[in-house]
Amino acid sequence: MGVFALLIGFSSFARTGEEVSEQVLQSFNREFAGAQDVNWEISKTMQKATFKLNGQTMFAYYEERGELLALTRNITSSQLPITLLSNLKKSYSEFWITDLFEISSEGNTQYFITIQSADQTVVLKSDNSYGWQTYKKVKTS
Repeated sequence: MGVFALLIGFSSFARTGEEVSEQVLQSFNREFAGAQDVNWEISKTMQKATFKLNGQTMFAYYEERGELLALTRNITSSQLPITLLSNLKKSYSEFWITDLFEISSEGNTQYFITIQSADQTVVLKSDNSYGWQTYKKVKTS
């Protein structure tokens, strides 16, 4: 959950006019050879690359010394692990998906999905690919 909060808060602290550290560039080029359309944003605590790799837009978050903190990408429901997709269809059949993304960090993969119905918006997360937990729920009516 800490990684998610860190990534969400990133955009409010982005600074312009600063250079990407050499360590981050070396690490990025080593890990994502062939990346295209690379754009960088810098905050006090991390550096974010937005790029395309194999036709997929991805976001890589680095600390200043070049350590990859997290890798995120928007995905479609068909890219979810089958257990998560099945659970979603069974438990939330009256909802539609408004946002879905995957976060990979420290060898773990998390999924966050925002779903809506006529009267509420729910954000679910999964840490283990076996089930969903409610992260946030908001009544819309």
